[in-house]
Amino acid sequence: MSKICQITGKKAMVGNNVSHSKRRTKRKFNVNLFNKKFYWVEQEIWISLTISAAGLRTINKLGLNAAIKQAAEKGYLTEIKYLEF
Repeated sequence: MSKICQITGKKAMVGNNVSHSKRRTKRKFNVNLFNKKFYWVEQEIWISLTISAAGLRTINKLGLNAAIKQAAEKGYLTEIKYLEF
């Protein structure tokens, strides 16, 4: 399973650790991801999504159906592509 949010498309970024002497070493900034199950009322099914905290706020703001439709249009969702909107 890759570390990518299925709603927002967020993934890990690469940056530098900077020490006190300004020495730089590479590091990763990972996304705050978790697995969550949602009941999709329009399709009457349970779906499991890997989402970030920002993705959860997006679902709370827009609603599950609108967030899934928006993510499918942008290409972030691949598993539930076969469902009708």
